[in-house]
Amino acid sequence: MMSREIRIKRVYEAADSSDGFRVLVDRLWPRGISRQKAAVALWEKELAPSNELRKWFGHDPSRFETFAARYREELRDNPALAPFADQLRSYDVITLLFGAADQVHNNAVVLRDVLMGK
Repeated sequence: MMSREIRIKRVYEAADSSDGFRVLVDRLWPRGISRQKAAVALWEKELAPSNELRKWFGHDPSRFETFAARYREELRDNPALAPFADQLRSYDVITLLFGAADQVHNNAVVLRDVLMGK
């Protein structure tokens, strides 16, 4: 899609100027963090996995492969994806923020790969 840098980061980690454009990609606002501390430029909850898929996954790493495939299907049919991808072209560095404790098995990983054309 682009040659920009797309990073992922837990929303609970401190915001840094090197994060660039910070986008929260979870459907629910993360517990225990204020909007000011999160320093989110955009909350793109429409690109998060559906509630049904999110609940089914339950952050179980053994379900991640199936979760990722189902989430990619949801993204293919999601009318919010193309305008979001277009918007990101204005930024050199984008950081997709997520609340999950698992930094390897989460929706931001899948969304980053989709945005990077993987």
